[in-house]
Amino acid sequence: MTAAPAPFAPRRVAKPWGYELIWAQTTAYAGKILHIERGHQLSYQYHQVKDETVYVLAGVLELEVGADDGLRQRLQLSAGSGFHIPPGLRHRMSAIETCDVLEVSTPQLDDIVRLEDRYGR
Repeated sequence: MTAAPAPFAPRRVAKPWGYELIWAQTTAYAGKILHIERGHQLSYQYHQVKDETVYVLAGVLELEVGADDGLRQRLQLSAGSGFHIPPGLRHRMSAIETCDVLEVSTPQLDDIVRLEDRYGR
């Protein structure tokens, strides 16, 4: 007889913009909550393989998305809004208000190509 799965505590990872709470990580998918402090932002980045969708749980977020030709668009997302970020799409999240963002993705959490970063990473 196989033992029942045991509850676990999500893993909190400190970031210069706040923190991420990784609450699911398997070989098939990952789930995390990004807590972004007001006035802070993630790097302008893209993923080669990772496919993700974000959903704003609380707060207001500016999502900057860009194409290979350099053109960028800024979208404002508030609680209840979501956005799909396929591999290759350049993007950056900035907190207009402190926000919590639910992210579900494929499991490649280290697949980050940073193009700009205010924290020098």
